[in-house]
Amino acid sequence: MSYKSFFSFFIFMAIFSCKSEHKFIINAPKKIQTNQELTISVSEKNNKPIDSVQFLLDDKKVKSDQTSANLKINDYKLGKHVITAIIFHENKTTKITEIIYFLADTAPDIYTYKIVNTYPHDKGAYTQGLEFYNGFLYEGTGQKGSSSIRKVELKTGKVLQQQDLDAQYFGEGITIFNNKLYQLTWQGGIGFVYDLETFKQEKTFNYTKSREGWGLTHNGEKLIKTDGTEIIWFLNPETLVEESYIEVYTNERKVEKLNELEYVNGLIYANIWQQNTILIVNPNTGKVEGVANLNGLKTTIENEQKLDNSDEVLNGIAFDKENNRLFVTGKHWSKLYEIELLKK
Repeated sequence: MSYKSFFSFFIFMAIFSCKSEHKFIINAPKKIQTNQELTISVSEKNNKPIDSVQFLLDDKKVKSDQTSANLKINDYKLGKHVITAIIFHENKTTKITEIIYFLADTAPDIYTYKIVNTYPHDKGAYTQGLEFYNGFLYEGTGQKGSSSIRKVELKTGKVLQQQDLDAQYFGEGITIFNNKLYQLTWQGGIGFVYDLETFKQEKTFNYTKSREGWGLTHNGEKLIKTDGTEIIWFLNPETLVEESYIEVYTNERKVEKLNELEYVNGLIYANIWQQNTILIVNPNTGKVEGVANLNGLKTTIENEQKLDNSDEVLNGIAFDKENNRLFVTGKHWSKLYEIELLKK
């Protein structure tokens, strides 16, 4: 071995030894319900001395003792959080991090349903979004070459107005806000804004943080969007930038494949792709407060018509706020149902 190679090897071993000198560990649960107190501490694998530790939760300082901290987390959003420990030892400073997941404090309430009214629905519609506005249903349909936005007469199911989407796009969720109709595309990375009266396209917008578009609604202040994950995004209505988000969790796990959305009396109603279920979600924390099992509706529609494939599931939620009516339908379903959710 040459002198140069030996010197390089010596330096490498010295650095490696320095890095390996201490092995600090953050002691904290991997997941915790928000009604529990979070206890975190730091230890050194070889019991080497620690002078003190400064803890942070999502970059916010946490009051702590010398090497541990206790804090209440009931005001935090659910989902992924980062614990940081800045460790002071032997005139040195070491920074380490650990991921923790906050879960809901209680299990969701369980709902069943009753059918209040039944209306005809175009079974040719691959329903992606549904909205009730000023006495009419508005619907967004999907599939490349078949995507559209529609104005529909509730009692007859008749399509009164329709604007087709360019065949390169797969249409997704829709919502109506400030007299504009907004429509997402699935994997196109783009959304469209239309004049509500004429269905004339006025502008487009790009997704800024999410890759896909699934469901869309609004809370009167911001647009609310899903992207097929457990995340629900909140968009600035002027810039259409995804400004903030919540992660949807029960008391046991995250809920992914969130799809069609509706904002109902201060809560977000969301269905899950490939499941005939509606989740009732707290828009501030992401907590699943209720789960409505609508499998019976899928069975009902299957008994009346032959559905072609497994894609033809529940995928349309609309709310008539003035008359407190909730409507649901599905992809290629021949019926639209007005239902009432009943807590078990």
